[in-house]
Amino acid sequence: MSTTSILVLALAGLLLVAFSSTALAETCQPSGTLESPATGHTCDECCQPGHVYPTYQCSPPVSRHTKAIMTLNDFSEGGDGGAPSECDGKYHNNTERVVALSTGWYDKGKRCGEYIRINAKGRSVLAKVVDECDTLHGCDKPHAFQPPCPHNDVDASKAVWDALGIFGDEVGDFPITWSDA
Repeated sequence: MSTTSILVLALAGLLLVAFSSTALAETCQPSGTLESPATGHTCDECCQPGHVYPTYQCSPPVSRHTKAIMTLNDFSEGGDGGAPSECDGKYHNNTERVVALSTGWYDKGKRCGEYIRINAKGRSVLAKVVDECDTLHGCDKPHAFQPPCPHNDVDASKAVWDALGIFGDEVGDFPITWSDA
């Protein structure tokens, strides 16, 4: 095989990989928008009056190392999660390793009660899916006046953060990978 043929095949392979990666990244695009009321509830994490937020019906495909952003949620009564968890209608103590998944990953409750494995900082932890992080609705009382969740969100209890060794200023929006356990 000539050097030119090898170079052409290598270039074709690189283009195929690049196209496949782009196609996967584009599989979950915004499905619409939600405009926050012009006046409303005010808090640090609340919807900004008049702001437009993207909404999603999907989440990226799940793999053995699904990339996501982990956020902190208080699943207890009176916590920032708002209502009881969708899966069991209960509130959960912050010492429990529980999560809410973005709408696409929540998959209409099909992951309720199932465990996922979360990886970050060289550690791994199992957490139980108890709720949906709604990517279609928000800015109202049932959603604690918070914007719709991103399409790639794993909303985790303090116990999950602690088990992964993530403390202090690192707590917030933290890049992780996860998979079904």
